[in-house]
Amino acid sequence: MAVERIVIENCAIATVDADDTEYASGYIVVAGRTIESVGAGKAPGNLANVVRRVDATGHLATPGLVNTHHHFYQWITRGLATDHNLFDWLVALYPTWARIDETMTYAAAQGSLAMMARGGVTTAMDHHYVFPKGTGDLSGAIIRAASETGVRFTLARGSMDRGEKDGGLPPDFAVETLDDALAATEATIDAHHDASFGAMTQIAVAPCSPFSVSTELMRQGAGLARRKGVRLHTHGSETVEEEQFCKELFGMGPTDYFESTGWLGEDVWMAHCVHMNDSDITAFARTGTGVAHCPSSNARLAAGIARVPDMLAAGVPVGLGVDGTASNESGELHTELRNALLVNRLGAHREAALNARQALRLGTHGGARVLGRAAEIGSLEAGKLADLVLWRLDTLAHASIADPVTALVFGAAAPVTLSLVGGRAVVEDGRLLHVDEDAVARSTREQARRLARIAEEA
Repeated sequence: MAVERIVIENCAIATVDADDTEYASGYIVVAGRTIESVGAGKAPGNLANVVRRVDATGHLATPGLVNTHHHFYQWITRGLATDHNLFDWLVALYPTWARIDETMTYAAAQGSLAMMARGGVTTAMDHHYVFPKGTGDLSGAIIRAASETGVRFTLARGSMDRGEKDGGLPPDFAVETLDDALAATEATIDAHHDASFGAMTQIAVAPCSPFSVSTELMRQGAGLARRKGVRLHTHGSETVEEEQFCKELFGMGPTDYFESTGWLGEDVWMAHCVHMNDSDITAFARTGTGVAHCPSSNARLAAGIARVPDMLAAGVPVGLGVDGTASNESGELHTELRNALLVNRLGAHREAALNARQALRLGTHGGARVLGRAAEIGSLEAGKLADLVLWRLDTLAHASIADPVTALVFGAAAPVTLSLVGGRAVVEDGRLLHVDEDAVARSTREQARRLARIAEEA
């Protein structure tokens, strides 16, 4: 059967390839699920089996955005504990989170995914670590929501086994045992992980954080991941309080602790990494450990400003993350392009911290590298998967900004006219094609109210 082609023409193109190749007016040819060609001017005229032509005048084409850190379940606890730092925020919300069930988790995943997809995310991830006993197949519910939305997806199967009685932050009824956490994580990998080119679902091993996980779970989790050939993810160096916690409990800072448990390497990425000294950054660069930078959440929880320019200069892989929507209520990744640039300019490097193209790279190729998928996604190049976005830049919001990449990053959030995942349309004219947004809104509102009632009665 002849491969079907989609031809996109007359748009500005930021390929985000190794040379940052850009075209003021160019074309993209999609053949099946991959990109066949990208170039300047008009597409070749002799293409066979073209099933769709898109006149993208007034648009910028970029790789699809790649989200590297999130907690979908938090969609139904947005707007709470709005004046708390991280530890106080966790203590305030853990009792509520520990009462989620499969229905709530599915609805929250739908809401989180819908918000990201309609804003240009083509690859999403979820770090889910709350598994109350007897509440159903939470991992399966999240994966089902991602499949229905149509985005590429990594589930970081999280876990917690250090409750309050062991000096951790989560309530004791909210944690798993070491053996249960490892067994459930392995079962999730066996059931859902796809290592093939173009995979829609992958699994990572993801104990939650040093203050909610035992050292043994960290060590055995790393061993499990490497035995299964999957990636590793956790939170690291998010706050000053976390650094103090690690020094008091383990006698060392977070980075040294992670290295002692096997948690540095090219197959590892950490969320946040706000409080990193020079030796920490050197260790990440030496080992190829990646970072998910979450500027809005870091600001919301007053965690601080991550040293992203220094990480990039050292060669650390860095991508962007929404983080959970209880600490970034917008739930959108395209706004993180702008926030990453602006927040980092408040730091030591000031106006030289990041520019527009560096911010776009963080949200595309940087994220693909962090998730271990840079050979497949993250840039617009022949042979890569056709995960791409057309951003409309000819409306009032961007009309007087000549440079399209500057318009996208510095300007207001640009509407998404078309989003493709593996050549399949997921968004058209700003609306999701495979999910009813209004129904999702009603469902998430209902489940948020239901969770609030259950938590209040507990």
